[in-house]
Amino acid sequence: MYERFYQLRERPFALSPDPEYLYPSRVHQEALSYLRYGLETQAGFVVITGEIGSGKTTLLQTLLRNLDSQTTVGRIVNTMLEPRELLETIMIDFGLDPSGKSKPLLLRDLAQYLVDQRLAGRLVLLVIDEAQNLSLAALEELRMLSNLETEKSKLMQIVLVGQPNLRDKLNAPELEQLRQRITVSYHLPPLDADETLHYINHRLRRAALGAPLEFPPEATAVIHARSRGVPRIINIICDAALVFGYAEERRQIDRDLIVEVLAELESTGVLPAASGEMVTPKVGFPDVTAPRVAAAAGAPATVAADIARPSAGFGETVVTRTASVQAASPTTMTTAVAPSVDVNWPPTPPRSESTLDMRASALDKREELLRQRERELAEQRRVLAEEYRLLRGQRQPVTHAPEAAATSGGRVRVQVHPGQAPFESARPEGFWTWVKRVMLGVASPIEKNYRTNA
Repeated sequence: MYERFYQLRERPFALSPDPEYLYPSRVHQEALSYLRYGLETQAGFVVITGEIGSGKTTLLQTLLRNLDSQTTVGRIVNTMLEPRELLETIMIDFGLDPSGKSKPLLLRDLAQYLVDQRLAGRLVLLVIDEAQNLSLAALEELRMLSNLETEKSKLMQIVLVGQPNLRDKLNAPELEQLRQRITVSYHLPPLDADETLHYINHRLRRAALGAPLEFPPEATAVIHARSRGVPRIINIICDAALVFGYAEERRQIDRDLIVEVLAELESTGVLPAASGEMVTPKVGFPDVTAPRVAAAAGAPATVAADIARPSAGFGETVVTRTASVQAASPTTMTTAVAPSVDVNWPPTPPRSESTLDMRASALDKREELLRQRERELAEQRRVLAEEYRLLRGQRQPVTHAPEAAATSGGRVRVQVHPGQAPFESARPEGFWTWVKRVMLGVASPIEKNYRTNA
């Protein structure tokens, strides 16, 4: 809709997980590094968690895209499965037929497949998305499958990707043995204010055909405060901002437009209403939001990126990185943070249904005008092509064209097909004269006659 208006080759904030638009933030680069480490060591489970819309699937797509051809990948996205159903799904994804077989035969066939892949010099990677939906019994089934190994390495590497409650599920006492086999565990934190600014403008640059559009810092600060740094919510807000800007023919996206967009998204239910528990500091501070209640009570606010948990009893080399941010006291908060404001307030009352209808009608009219213009240009190209064909025929000698005969006044009578009545063309004007007239936009007698008859 708005791509042509903003000179974009495609929508930069589409919700599909496109690896081409992955912003290489610090946390995403760390996550990719630890994912590669976990796959190269081939020594256990890899767990990646993050909030809904934090970019886990995009990160995973980027990793799979860069794997070499010697890696066989199985991927499961529907995880509402019982243990046997999970085993059958894994076999189907690897191209094996599980129908009509008992579980021992299924395990035998899967083990034989993994051995054959290893003998062929190929690695087998099983990726399970939305792993938080797996039952404890299904997770235990995965642990049993990880026992398929050689003396030096696992025959199948398993990556679990899910929401934060996956970590809570893995902490269950029943999964102690599985938890000890996790060699890399990484939690994707949300983007901070500076990363949100660069994330938005990075995607705009990737989609730009000419000079890229940029969101100013004051606009991205409001977006970060409302989205809390979650990439999917950022995409929803930015895509809506481009639609609103296109409808109002605004070439630049500013803070006022973002506030208007947020009010519209909340009034229509696309985004839930803000709780009003966030504080917005001035642009340029490291953190754009801070919990108001926690600051008032003096409680610490901690952001943790837990990279790998030590494996008790196995002696595996693991890496742990924890970053914590201590919330300032109420006194410090008043000096480091701007006065508390609600970033989701509407400067104007929410639009009524009549206003929305008018906006939709204006968009429809704009689209219709664009389609009409495209039809006119196509018709003009057709007329010019017909003129060019006739001019090339006029340049040939009359003696070599039995269907064409010269008439008085220098005009040429052209008979296109035998049996059809001839028609008179325009006076011959020469090829370069025709080119000059076309470049200057001067209508020819044929075009004038066409327009009159039309």
